[in-house]
Amino acid sequence: MRIGLYPGTFDPITLGHTDIIQRAMALVDRLVIGVAINRDKGPLFSLEERVAMVEAECAPILEKTGGEIIVHPFENLLIDCARDVGASVILRGLRAVADFEYEFQMVGMNRAMDSSIETVFLMADARRQAIASKLVKEIARLGGDVSKFVTPPVEAALKARLRR
Repeated sequence: MRIGLYPGTFDPITLGHTDIIQRAMALVDRLVIGVAINRDKGPLFSLEERVAMVEAECAPILEKTGGEIIVHPFENLLIDCARDVGASVILRGLRAVADFEYEFQMVGMNRAMDSSIETVFLMADARRQAIASKLVKEIARLGGDVSKFVTPPVEAALKARLRR
């Protein structure tokens, strides 16, 4: 069984993320979506909320593709998380050259720690490549329309959180 790990903070999960998840499902038998705790980023949503959003957004993908998706919170090193879940491949989405530079460094470090785990980069659909959770939150915070970047349930969660 080929197990892949797709890590991220998913704060919130966007249409760019779900595009990568759909593409990843064609490559692995089981996709583990690692929701990073990462306290340094100061997420808008709690870990529990992000996990619930990811699970809800993955339900329609599972109906369409079959396979298996597991949502797994983690706070340790990415390579250790990959080992913990039995992943032989880490799947990462790329949007721009800036993403590649950071990811290139990460791959080098991860390979130095465990050369048996490969990293595969997936490009989101061209219509989704510019989407970044950070920008979605900023647009929502300033009262802009985020409906082109997230699903209606995620948009509603953003609006509810920002009203507080």
